[in-house]
Amino acid sequence: MARPVRILFPLVILLAAAAAGGTALWWSALPPVVRLAGVERGPAVEAVYATGTVEPVHWARVESLVSARIEEVLVRDGEAVRRGQLLARLDDAEAQAHLRELEARARFLQSEVDRQQELSRRGVASAAAYERAVSELAQVRAAIGAQREALARYELVAPIDGVVLRRDAEIGDIVRTAASRVLFTVGRTVPLWAVVEVDEEDMPRVRTGLTALIKADAFPGRALDGRVGEFTPMGDPVNKSYRVRIALPDDTPLLIGMTVEANIITRRADDALLVPEGAVAAGRVFVIEDGVARARSVEVGVVGNGRAEIRAGLSGDERVVAAPPAGLADGMPVRLRES
Repeated sequence: MARPVRILFPLVILLAAAAAGGTALWWSALPPVVRLAGVERGPAVEAVYATGTVEPVHWARVESLVSARIEEVLVRDGEAVRRGQLLARLDDAEAQAHLRELEARARFLQSEVDRQQELSRRGVASAAAYERAVSELAQVRAAIGAQREALARYELVAPIDGVVLRRDAEIGDIVRTAASRVLFTVGRTVPLWAVVEVDEEDMPRVRTGLTALIKADAFPGRALDGRVGEFTPMGDPVNKSYRVRIALPDDTPLLIGMTVEANIITRRADDALLVPEGAVAAGRVFVIEDGVARARSVEVGVVGNGRAEIRAGLSGDERVVAAPPAGLADGMPVRLRES
């Protein structure tokens, strides 16, 4: 009686496998299940994305034109200053000593000119000696003028009216002309603009006057207003970008130096037809008619935030397949699963 049992067990396995295969074939033969979504109306916005920083419209950097030690700092961060106001003094002892040497040399040469002039008048000395003394005196006087101008460089002054936006100068610091270093940044806190870099591919869509929505990490969840004020006619061939300046309102909460993201609105449609972004594939959507999928060619506009704008191809009363399954074709029967 053991032999029939050994034969029956493999038969059971084969029958189960055949049943499973038949079930798989049956399921694969069923029409695909699709989910429908309505066509909505709402705003569609096309924008150019850019990043940058907030800068004053009017500002200037102050650097030293001479190498010296900082001897005195006369202003603080945030202090209001006037154009020409002294910001700091550098140690000019060596330059002053050189000026005194030149002045002493000039006094000596002046006496020599006077002496040669008297000798020439009496016929004791030649006119050439007198002219040589006069020439030497003129050279020294020119050197004195140049040295006095050089001494002015030891005093750092504000180039414009404004406030000290940033002070990077401390008493005792050594500044060197070989290593460029900004000691003071002076500017006005109003007006401000966001200076952003726009990819060269997007620049043809950017023009002055366009509205911009600006976001900053310091103000999460807020979209701040701006307007394109100007942009550089020449782009950066290395970074392949153009610099665009977005004017900010006087009451903007943004602060100088903040990093920002900007969306420059190049087109806005307030009553656009919108479908789920996943409903569009290869320039068409599917609608269902009597349980059959029908492909509709559409003109797609703005795509983003999970929605796609349909400019042509739909009336707005249809319901579309929210996410067409792979292999869905025109005229194929489907089973519906409502949203």
